Amino acid sequence: MANESRPCPCDIGDRFDYGGRGQEVQIEHIKAYVCKPPASTDKAVIVIHDIFGWQLPNTRYIADMLTTNGYIAICPDFFVGQEAWKPSNDWASFHEWLKTRDAGKIDKEVDVTLKYLREQCGAKKIGVIGFCWGGAAVQHLMLKNPQLKTGVSLYGVIRFFEDRASLLHPTFFIFAEKDDHIPLEEVSLLEQKLRENCKADYKVKIYPGQTHGFVHRKREDINPQDKPYIEEGRKDMINWLNKYL
Repeated sequence: MANESRPCPCDIGDRFDYGGRGQEVQIEHIKAYVCKPPASTDKAVIVIHDIFGWQLPNTRYIADMLTTNGYIAICPDFFVGQEAWKPSNDWASFHEWLKTRDAGKIDKEVDVTLKYLREQCGAKKIGVIGFCWGGAAVQHLMLKNPQLKTGVSLYGVIRFFEDRASLLHPTFFIFAEKDDHIPLEEVSLLEQKLRENCKADYKVKIYPGQTHGFVHRKREDINPQDKPYIEEGRKDMINWLNKYL
Protein backbone atom coordinates (compact mmCIF):
# COMPACT_ATOMS: atom_id res chain seq x y z
CA MET A 1 0.00 0.00 0.00
CA ALA A 2 0.93 3.66 -0.21
CA ASN A 3 3.62 4.86 2.12
CA GLU A 4 1.68 6.60 4.86
CA SER A 5 4.74 8.22 6.41
CA ARG A 6 5.16 10.11 3.11
CA PRO A 7 1.54 10.25 2.08
CA CYS A 8 2.08 12.15 -1.11
CA PRO A 9 3.40 10.71 -4.24
CA CYS A 10 5.54 13.52 -5.55
CA ASP A 11 9.24 13.17 -5.15
CA ILE A 12 10.79 16.15 -6.79
CA GLY A 13 13.61 14.11 -8.28
CA ASP A 14 16.04 16.51 -9.85
CA ARG A 15 14.08 19.64 -10.43
CA PHE A 16 14.51 21.07 -13.90
CA ASP A 17 16.74 24.10 -14.11
CA TYR A 18 14.25 25.72 -16.44
CA GLY A 19 13.04 29.28 -16.82
CA GLY A 20 10.07 28.85 -19.14
CA ARG A 21 9.20 30.49 -22.45
CA GLY A 22 5.79 31.82 -21.49
CA GLN A 23 4.58 34.63 -19.26
CA GLU A 24 2.69 35.02 -16.01
CA VAL A 25 -0.70 36.70 -16.19
CA GLN A 26 -3.45 37.63 -13.73
CA ILE A 27 -6.85 36.17 -14.64
CA GLU A 28 -9.53 37.50 -12.32
CA HIS A 29 -8.65 36.04 -8.89
CA ILE A 30 -5.82 33.72 -10.01
CA LYS A 31 -2.37 33.92 -11.51
CA ALA A 32 -1.43 31.67 -14.41
CA TYR A 33 1.50 30.76 -16.62
CA VAL A 34 0.61 31.03 -20.32
CA CYS A 35 2.59 29.97 -23.37
CA LYS A 36 1.41 30.34 -26.98
CA PRO A 37 2.73 28.83 -30.19
CA PRO A 38 4.01 31.12 -32.94
CA ALA A 39 1.18 30.14 -35.31
CA SER A 40 -2.40 30.94 -34.32
CA THR A 41 -4.53 28.04 -33.12
CA ASP A 42 -7.93 27.40 -31.57
CA LYS A 43 -6.63 24.45 -29.51
CA ALA A 44 -5.61 24.84 -25.89
CA VAL A 45 -4.60 22.65 -22.95
CA ILE A 46 -5.02 23.47 -19.27
CA VAL A 47 -2.10 22.07 -17.25
CA ILE A 48 -2.91 21.21 -13.63
CA HIS A 49 0.14 21.20 -11.37
CA ASP A 50 1.10 18.74 -8.66
CA ILE A 51 1.52 19.57 -4.96
CA PHE A 52 4.61 21.63 -5.76
CA GLY A 53 2.47 24.27 -7.40
CA TRP A 54 2.11 26.25 -10.59
CA GLN A 55 5.63 27.69 -10.56
CA LEU A 56 7.46 24.35 -10.59
CA PRO A 57 9.90 24.47 -13.54
CA ASN A 58 9.14 20.83 -14.43
CA THR A 59 5.48 21.65 -15.03
CA ARG A 60 6.28 24.76 -17.05
CA TYR A 61 8.61 22.68 -19.19
CA ILE A 62 5.68 20.40 -20.07
CA ALA A 63 3.45 23.43 -20.78
CA ASP A 64 6.09 24.75 -23.17
CA MET A 65 6.38 21.31 -24.76
CA LEU A 66 2.64 21.43 -25.49
CA THR A 67 3.20 24.80 -27.14
CA THR A 68 5.94 23.39 -29.38
CA ASN A 69 3.30 20.85 -30.44
CA GLY A 70 0.94 23.62 -31.50
CA TYR A 71 -1.23 24.16 -28.41
CA ILE A 72 -1.89 27.20 -26.28
CA ALA A 73 -0.90 25.99 -22.79
CA ILE A 74 -1.97 27.51 -19.51
CA CYS A 75 -1.02 26.48 -15.97
CA PRO A 76 -3.14 28.36 -13.42
CA ASP A 77 -2.42 28.53 -9.71
CA PHE A 78 -5.06 26.11 -8.50
CA PHE A 79 -3.96 26.70 -4.91
CA VAL A 80 -5.14 30.32 -5.39
CA GLY A 81 -2.24 32.01 -3.63
CA GLN A 82 -1.88 29.39 -0.90
CA GLU A 83 1.63 28.09 -0.49
CA ALA A 84 2.68 25.08 -2.54
CA TRP A 85 4.19 22.07 -0.78
CA LYS A 86 7.95 22.26 -0.35
CA PRO A 87 10.28 19.23 -0.29
CA SER A 88 11.60 20.49 3.05
CA ASN A 89 8.14 20.44 4.66
CA ASP A 90 7.36 17.88 7.37
CA TRP A 91 5.32 15.07 5.80
CA ALA A 92 3.51 14.62 9.11
CA SER A 93 1.68 17.87 8.34
CA PHE A 94 0.72 16.88 4.80
CA HIS A 95 -2.88 15.79 5.45
CA GLU A 96 -3.56 19.04 7.29
CA TRP A 97 -2.01 21.00 4.41
CA LEU A 98 -4.14 19.09 1.90
CA LYS A 99 -7.43 19.98 3.62
CA THR A 100 -7.44 23.45 2.06
CA ARG A 101 -6.29 22.18 -1.35
CA ASP A 102 -9.01 19.85 -2.58
CA ALA A 103 -8.53 18.50 -6.13
CA GLY A 104 -12.33 18.29 -6.41
CA LYS A 105 -12.85 21.99 -5.64
CA ILE A 106 -11.24 23.68 -8.62
CA ASP A 107 -14.34 24.34 -10.73
CA LYS A 108 -14.39 28.10 -10.17
CA GLU A 109 -10.74 28.38 -11.27
CA VAL A 110 -11.37 26.14 -14.29
CA ASP A 111 -14.34 28.28 -15.37
CA VAL A 112 -12.23 31.45 -15.12
CA THR A 113 -9.48 29.78 -17.16
CA LEU A 114 -11.91 28.53 -19.83
CA LYS A 115 -13.35 32.03 -20.17
CA TYR A 116 -9.86 33.50 -20.57
CA LEU A 117 -8.87 30.90 -23.17
CA ARG A 118 -11.99 31.56 -25.22
CA GLU A 119 -12.13 35.33 -24.96
CA GLN A 120 -8.43 36.27 -24.86
CA CYS A 121 -6.81 33.43 -26.80
CA GLY A 122 -9.49 32.42 -29.31
CA ALA A 123 -9.53 28.81 -28.10
CA LYS A 124 -12.44 26.61 -29.14
CA LYS A 125 -11.17 23.08 -28.46
CA ILE A 126 -9.83 22.74 -24.94
CA GLY A 127 -8.36 19.75 -23.12
CA VAL A 128 -6.68 19.25 -19.76
CA ILE A 129 -3.68 17.37 -18.38
CA GLY A 130 -2.54 17.04 -14.77
CA PHE A 131 0.12 15.45 -12.60
CA CYS A 132 -0.43 13.61 -9.30
CA TRP A 133 -2.78 15.98 -7.39
CA GLY A 134 -3.52 17.52 -10.77
CA GLY A 135 -4.08 14.07 -12.30
CA ALA A 136 -6.82 13.46 -9.75
CA ALA A 137 -8.23 16.88 -10.65
CA VAL A 138 -8.34 15.79 -14.32
CA GLN A 139 -10.46 12.78 -13.36
CA HIS A 140 -12.80 15.09 -11.42
CA LEU A 141 -13.18 17.36 -14.46
CA MET A 142 -13.70 14.47 -16.87
CA LEU A 143 -16.59 13.33 -14.66
CA LYS A 144 -18.43 16.63 -14.73
CA ASN A 145 -17.21 19.45 -16.98
CA PRO A 146 -18.97 19.43 -20.38
CA GLN A 147 -16.75 22.19 -21.82
CA LEU A 148 -13.55 20.14 -21.90
CA LYS A 149 -13.00 17.78 -24.84
CA THR A 150 -10.46 15.36 -23.37
CA GLY A 151 -8.05 14.77 -20.50
CA VAL A 152 -4.77 13.08 -19.63
CA SER A 153 -4.27 12.09 -15.99
CA LEU A 154 -0.61 11.43 -15.21
CA TYR A 155 -0.19 9.33 -12.07
CA GLY A 156 -3.35 10.90 -10.64
CA VAL A 157 -4.02 9.90 -7.06
CA ILE A 158 -6.75 7.28 -7.54
CA ARG A 159 -8.06 7.24 -3.99
CA PHE A 160 -9.33 10.86 -4.29
CA PHE A 161 -12.06 9.79 -6.75
CA GLU A 162 -11.85 6.02 -6.73
CA ASP A 163 -15.60 5.36 -6.78
CA ARG A 164 -16.32 7.53 -9.78
CA ALA A 165 -15.76 6.19 -13.27
CA SER A 166 -18.62 7.53 -15.45
CA LEU A 167 -16.39 9.79 -17.52
CA LEU A 168 -17.98 12.27 -19.93
CA HIS A 169 -14.94 12.62 -22.21
CA PRO A 170 -12.07 10.52 -23.61
CA THR A 171 -9.49 10.17 -20.84
CA PHE A 172 -5.99 8.71 -20.85
CA PHE A 173 -4.56 7.46 -17.53
CA ILE A 174 -0.77 7.20 -17.31
CA PHE A 175 0.69 5.19 -14.41
CA ALA A 176 4.15 4.04 -13.34
CA GLU A 177 4.74 0.37 -12.61
CA LYS A 178 6.86 1.05 -9.52
CA ASP A 179 4.84 3.90 -8.06
CA ASP A 180 5.13 3.62 -4.27
CA HIS A 181 2.01 5.72 -3.82
CA ILE A 182 -0.38 4.31 -6.41
CA PRO A 183 -0.36 0.52 -6.00
CA LEU A 184 -1.08 -1.52 -9.11
CA GLU A 185 -4.10 -3.06 -7.32
CA GLU A 186 -5.65 0.42 -7.31
CA VAL A 187 -4.96 0.76 -11.03
CA SER A 188 -6.58 -2.63 -11.70
CA LEU A 189 -9.64 -1.63 -9.70
CA LEU A 190 -9.88 1.65 -11.63
CA GLU A 191 -9.76 -0.29 -14.91
CA GLN A 192 -12.50 -2.61 -13.72
CA LYS A 193 -14.75 0.32 -12.74
CA LEU A 194 -14.09 2.04 -16.07
CA ARG A 195 -15.02 -1.13 -17.94
CA GLU A 196 -18.27 -1.37 -15.97
CA ASN A 197 -19.28 2.30 -15.95
CA CYS A 198 -17.52 4.33 -18.61
CA LYS A 199 -19.14 4.98 -22.00
CA ALA A 200 -16.50 7.46 -23.18
CA ASP A 201 -13.24 6.32 -24.76
CA TYR A 202 -10.49 5.71 -22.21
CA LYS A 203 -7.07 4.15 -21.95
CA VAL A 204 -5.01 3.03 -18.96
CA LYS A 205 -1.30 2.47 -19.56
CA ILE A 206 1.36 1.35 -17.09
CA TYR A 207 4.97 2.18 -17.95
CA PRO A 208 7.43 -0.57 -16.98
CA GLY A 209 10.02 0.12 -14.31
CA GLN A 210 8.95 3.74 -13.83
CA THR A 211 8.34 5.57 -10.56
CA HIS A 212 5.92 8.34 -9.65
CA GLY A 213 6.48 11.57 -11.52
CA PHE A 214 8.49 10.09 -14.38
CA VAL A 215 6.90 12.05 -17.24
CA HIS A 216 7.60 15.48 -15.79
CA ARG A 217 10.86 14.70 -14.03
CA LYS A 218 14.28 15.08 -15.58
CA ARG A 219 15.33 11.59 -14.62
CA GLU A 220 17.32 10.85 -17.75
CA ASP A 221 20.46 12.33 -16.20
CA ILE A 222 20.22 9.93 -13.27
CA ASN A 223 18.97 6.81 -14.97
CA PRO A 224 19.51 6.46 -18.73
CA GLN A 225 17.29 3.38 -19.00
CA ASP A 226 14.28 5.51 -18.00
CA LYS A 227 14.74 7.95 -20.87
CA PRO A 228 12.79 5.91 -23.48
CA TYR A 229 9.82 5.62 -21.11
CA ILE A 230 9.85 9.32 -20.29
CA GLU A 231 9.86 10.11 -24.01
CA GLU A 232 7.18 7.49 -24.69
CA GLY A 233 4.93 8.90 -21.96
CA ARG A 234 5.26 12.42 -23.35
CA LYS A 235 4.64 11.24 -26.91
CA ASP A 236 1.59 9.21 -25.82
CA MET A 237 0.19 12.26 -24.04
CA ILE A 238 0.62 14.46 -27.14
CA ASN A 239 -0.84 11.77 -29.42
CA TRP A 240 -3.94 11.48 -27.21
CA LEU A 241 -4.47 15.24 -27.26
CA ASN A 242 -3.94 15.34 -31.03
CA LYS A 243 -6.53 12.60 -31.48
CA TYR A 244 -9.28 14.28 -29.47
CA LEU A 245 -8.55 17.98 -29.99
